[in-house]
Amino acid sequence: MKALTADFRPGTAVPTAAAPTTPVPAMTLLTHLVYALAYLIAGGSAGAALWALRPEADPLVACLVGALVVLAGALVHEAVTRLERERKAARRIARLNDRVEELAQLLERRLAADPDAQPDGGVRYDAVMQEVKLLQSLVARLTERRAPRPPSASGERRPAPSAPPSAPPSAAAVPAAPPMDDAAVLEAVRDALKADRIDVYLQPIVSLPQRKHRFYEVFSRVRAADGQQIMPDRYLDIAEREGLIATIDNLQLVRCVQLIRETERRQHAIGFFANISAATLADAEFMRQFLNMMAQNHALVPKLVFELSQHAVSAGGAVTMGILSQLARLGFRFSMDQVTDLAIDLDRLLRHEFRCIKLDRALVLDPANAGRIRELRHRCAAEGIDLIVEKIETENQLVDVLDTGFDFGQGYLFGEPRLSRKPE
Repeated sequence: MKALTADFRPGTAVPTAAAPTTPVPAMTLLTHLVYALAYLIAGGSAGAALWALRPEADPLVACLVGALVVLAGALVHEAVTRLERERKAARRIARLNDRVEELAQLLERRLAADPDAQPDGGVRYDAVMQEVKLLQSLVARLTERRAPRPPSASGERRPAPSAPPSAPPSAAAVPAAPPMDDAAVLEAVRDALKADRIDVYLQPIVSLPQRKHRFYEVFSRVRAADGQQIMPDRYLDIAEREGLIATIDNLQLVRCVQLIRETERRQHAIGFFANISAATLADAEFMRQFLNMMAQNHALVPKLVFELSQHAVSAGGAVTMGILSQLARLGFRFSMDQVTDLAIDLDRLLRHEFRCIKLDRALVLDPANAGRIRELRHRCAAEGIDLIVEKIETENQLVDVLDTGFDFGQGYLFGEPRLSRKPE
């Protein structure tokens, strides 16, 4: 979305999609104090009046009546304050939605004014408009109210690889900041979704021993308002509990399609691995719009590989696996990562078009696993499944991996995750 909204710069004429809304001032501290004082006085007055009218009654009854009046006033105060907050959030979402609408109109005007837009330009226009519609639906999704969910029992997460101690800091690294608690992380994620600060990072997957870039894995990182980066292993569990993980996945997939189209334009034959959660697969409305968008870019389908953890594949019920089968029939391929159990059901993976398996370097080089790794490698070679060794960080580790005969590697030795360039 950043790349799409880059045209809105000062001095650029932008069509107005809707009349501007008049800002409503938020309740001030003085207003809250006046409200509180009002229902405290009302409660005290009600209790005193009851005691004056019924002196023979128990004084405790008068106190209880006064307390009930104060409680009722406090509840009304809380309701008014909550409605004010919701109106403020709705105005922010409306402004964001207006900008997306303006973007759609701007694209339409520019492409209509371009005499070279047809016929190839028309196809590109349809594809871009599909992305705009998908972004509109994601913006609208942020207005939905989600009740807090209990923590996931599995504790599953999809962290990006952590940097080795000897790895040099990235040029784009942000200075260390005090750790954030869960509530602050959740608020930062919500704010980043609204402000489009979900950054996409790419890490290469290379062929061995040539070290030629064959794929890129896509990672998402949240950028807080102060510029602090929040890594996936910090926010993924929280986002999943609060029902935000599907929205993050969806934005990442849209950006993936933009990146794939950019490589197509540059005639680079390279694919992208994108993590996808069960919540995203079960999001029927998003998947419908996503597939409509991919129908405009069918040639890009083989270059997008969906990645699921071993736990998600093992725990996937009939619905999840059925969705994978439908996607496979459309030409999508899948990869399994976060492997902890080498007793892998390859027949099940092949039925659902899993063509890659990622193995942790420590798991591969563990002498206790040598026999099972050798058997797995031979079976995968016979079935046409590529094995990728992750977290290769030193030359010595690479030599050990090459001795085992693997053809693909990933890790800081070949390149750390880098912020992706905005699609043009």
